[in-house]
Amino acid sequence: MTSRELVIGLLGKGSFDRVGVFEHFWADTLEVWLSQGYPSVMPAESDTVAEEAHTVRISHVVPSELRGKNAPVPANPYRHFDFDMHPCGGGFDLEPIRGYEEILEETNEWIIKRNGAGATFKYWKHKSGTPEHIGFRMTSREIWEKDYRPHLLTVDRERLKSGAFKNSTLSEDRAELEYARTTQKWAHFAHIGLWEVMRGSLGDLCMYESLLTDPGWIHDFNRVYTDFFKVHFQALFDELGLPDGVWIYDDIAYRNGLFASPRTLRDLFLPYYAELVDFFHSHGLPVILHSCGNITRALPLIVEAGFDGLHPLEIKAGCDPFRFAEQYRDRLAFIGGLDVRILETNDRATIVRGVSDLVEGMKARGARYLFATDHSVTPLVHYESYQLALDVYRQHMRY
Repeated sequence: MTSRELVIGLLGKGSFDRVGVFEHFWADTLEVWLSQGYPSVMPAESDTVAEEAHTVRISHVVPSELRGKNAPVPANPYRHFDFDMHPCGGGFDLEPIRGYEEILEETNEWIIKRNGAGATFKYWKHKSGTPEHIGFRMTSREIWEKDYRPHLLTVDRERLKSGAFKNSTLSEDRAELEYARTTQKWAHFAHIGLWEVMRGSLGDLCMYESLLTDPGWIHDFNRVYTDFFKVHFQALFDELGLPDGVWIYDDIAYRNGLFASPRTLRDLFLPYYAELVDFFHSHGLPVILHSCGNITRALPLIVEAGFDGLHPLEIKAGCDPFRFAEQYRDRLAFIGGLDVRILETNDRATIVRGVSDLVEGMKARGARYLFATDHSVTPLVHYESYQLALDVYRQHMRY
């Protein structure tokens, strides 16, 4: 059974004979791993697709600020490791004013930029992670309607060429899709979703206030962006062809629970999530939702919206993969759930026990499961520790 056939089965459209595997990595992790035996390529090699070297432009994975101009760069992990899923880009510029970037302040350590949604963020140059929120212009329905909404109402194919969520070109995405087809991996496009778009446009304070004081604006924002996503994903499919599925990255929770009540999510977001999922399903594409944090109370809504898979089952936020599997094994595939702190111990016995207990526990509960950490592999994890985790997974992967 190929990786593609396996994942199709795990997502509910066929048979499967083993647990799948996939992973995300912090960019810093791969840089640290270079000194621990992780393969590298020279920058000139990383600028072109090189199947024999199993690498692509490393800008997909490692920001240029984290490495010297001519220093070796880490090989692309999605070609280095034998994962069942293969990311193939699929992002596009979703800010109302396409391609806009205004640099407001810059030092050797950080840079502050305003984007095409009027949002200002501070980015650290020498480390990866979430940027700091500085300020937002889109603080009322009037500003949204006058300055930003009109830019989102028509199809703009130029948006496909670049975007905040992707650093690749269409030709590179096409090459990755072809690589996935050639190697029989499950190819997916990915993008952020409605919650992340709104939070990144309005800012936390305005967004949370407006959920209560101006739900009409929230509905209109989600209506516009739902239509926007549908027409631009259709343009992307027309340009590149169909992948095997889609990932939507939308952090609707944090370590203590949901950012909004289940009732608010149901009233203001569920109809639009369901419409987007239906759109992808109409193309035969399953949809995986990524949400960090404790999403336990949102599980009924995630299932009702029609999502086919859920990632990453964050243990340190209070998620319980075994309980999720017991309740929803017939409705969702599960990806993740290995507490990354187990790997961070870099202790062989701890890693062997943690991986085997998780994989065997999910199998015992009849889960359709893909092995991965509960967020991303951090720089505290040694390269050989992650390799050990994969070895233990393979020893226990058969159903």
